[in-house]
Amino acid sequence: MMFPQSRHSASSQQLKFTTSDSCDRIKDEFQFLQAQYHSLKLECDKLASEKSEMQRHYIMYYEMSYGLNIEMHKQAEIVKRLNGICAQVLPYLSQEHQQQVLAAIERAKQVTPPEMNSIIRQQLQAHQLSQLQGLALPMTPLPLGLSQPTLPVTTSSGLFSLSSLLASQAQLAKEEKASRDGVDSHREEDGDKSD
Repeated sequence: MMFPQSRHSASSQQLKFTTSDSCDRIKDEFQFLQAQYHSLKLECDKLASEKSEMQRHYIMYYEMSYGLNIEMHKQAEIVKRLNGICAQVLPYLSQEHQQQVLAAIERAKQVTPPEMNSIIRQQLQAHQLSQLQGLALPMTPLPLGLSQPTLPVTTSSGLFSLSSLLASQAQLAKEEKASRDGVDSHREEDGDKSD
C-alpha cells in the first residue's frame, strides 16, 4: 500500500510541475501577444495619421486644381472676348496696320512650352520677390556683375506659389473692377447733375 501512495505523490508533483510550466508558457505567450498587439496598434495609429494627412493633401490639391481650372476657363473667356474686340477694331485700321496686327496676333497664338515655362518662372519669381518685400527685408543693390539670387522652386512649392499667385491676381482683378465700378458710378452721378 505504500507503493501506490508514493506513486500518487510523484504523479501529483509531476502534475504540479506541468501545470506551472503550462501557466508560465501561457503567460509568456500572452505577453508576446500583448507586445505584438501594442506594436500593431502603434502601426495602425501611424497609418491612420498618415491617412488623414493624405486626405488633407488630397483636399488641398483638389481645391488648387479646381481653382486653376476656374482660372483657366476665365482666361479662355478673356482671350475670346479680346479676340472679338480685335476682330471688330481690325477693319478700321489701314491695310498696312491690319497686316501688322494680324501678324502680331498670329505670333501671340504661337506660345511654345519653353516660353510658358519661362513666363511661369518669371511670375513665380516676381510673386516670391513681392512676398520677400512684404516681410520688409532690406533690398540693397547688388554690386556690378552679381545677379539677384533665385529662390529654389520645387514642384510642390511651385504649385503652392502658383496657386497663391493666381489667388493674388484674382484679388487684384476684383479690386480693379471695384475701383472701375466706383469711377463709373461717379461719372453717372456727374452726368445726372449736369442734366
